[in-house]
Amino acid sequence: MKHANVILTLALLLFGSTSAFAVCEVDIETGDGLTYSMQTIEVEKSCGNVTIHLTHTGQMPAEAMGHNWVLSATSDYQAVAMDGMSAGVDNSYVPVDDDRVIAYTPVIGGGEKTSITFSIADLDPAGSYTFFCSFPGHWSVMNGEFKII
Repeated sequence: MKHANVILTLALLLFGSTSAFAVCEVDIETGDGLTYSMQTIEVEKSCGNVTIHLTHTGQMPAEAMGHNWVLSATSDYQAVAMDGMSAGVDNSYVPVDDDRVIAYTPVIGGGEKTSITFSIADLDPAGSYTFFCSFPGHWSVMNGEFKII
């Protein structure tokens, strides 16, 4: 414990605050099933921008078992997912120019990776946000909580 305190003290001297340790990049995986590798993502408000790295560890192509990562207010996510179905695969099953969508990645298939960087500066830390896969039929089980702490 003494060593941890020394390291933290040195970090504070070098960086001026603990914000140097803020979680601003998140790696999340999915595969040939209907799950993400995590159910909750926590990022710090001090980040300003957040980057999500999505990796599809499966083998199935995007057309059969594609996944993406979409973020919206919890109150909007079901409607966004439903509207996304009619947006089609060319739009990654995300409604075009929809203000309810905070951020999203394209749909990817097995062995593929993608990333998205977006601002959280205007998001309310007290707000409720949900991330989900908008591939048709996936959103109801493939979702999680996005927290700003």
